[in-house]
Amino acid sequence: MLKPARSRRELIHRVEELGFLPLFENPVPGFSAQALTAAQPWWSGDPDRDPWFWREAIARSGEVAYGKFFAGKAGFLSLEWLPVFANWRREGYDFDARWDDGLARLRDKKLMDCFARTPEWTGAELKRAAGFGPGGEKNFEGAVTGLQMRTYLVIRDFRQKVNRRGEGYGLPATVYAAPESVWGYEAVTAAYREDPAACRARVYARARELFPRAREEELRRLLG
Repeated sequence: MLKPARSRRELIHRVEELGFLPLFENPVPGFSAQALTAAQPWWSGDPDRDPWFWREAIARSGEVAYGKFFAGKAGFLSLEWLPVFANWRREGYDFDARWDDGLARLRDKKLMDCFARTPEWTGAELKRAAGFGPGGEKNFEGAVTGLQMRTYLVIRDFRQKVNRRGEGYGLPATVYAAPESVWGYEAVTAAYREDPAACRARVYARARELFPRAREEELRRLLG
């Protein structure tokens, strides 16, 4: 049984110890931040005690990576395991190389081109800049989720709009970034010298080590 996390700092430490951690419950029982923080007041609105707010602060801190890495759902990767996931999920390709080899969709190219100009985008800004919407590209959420699953994008922050008095208002908007702009190209691609299949095997071996009772079908549904 994994040790509970009673604070944002402890949750970061659990991610670093485990290597990777989905946010919510999933096909592998107990393997989630939700399970590790079950005693905490989720959605209470208390930033100090509510893990829903912790995820925002953790993403902002850059101490671990946050994004939709697990079957299209959110979770955390330690900076030690980020390059392992990146090599596996990217199959050893930087995005430009994937595009050059005809392995990426045009809508993905339009999204990634935005990050070549500006390192961070809110979802609404990115959607407009990449030409999604009526008469343009379709399925923005699906495209951005797919790029996170391949680790070409991460969730960097959550930010409110600011009024003329400098006060925040409304729900925080998701802020996306390429991981290379946050942690550097060398750090993110440190596992490129390995076979992507070997990196996948390492991820599965770690998951089996943590949850030896998990069935292979459950791991595949979670990890891909």
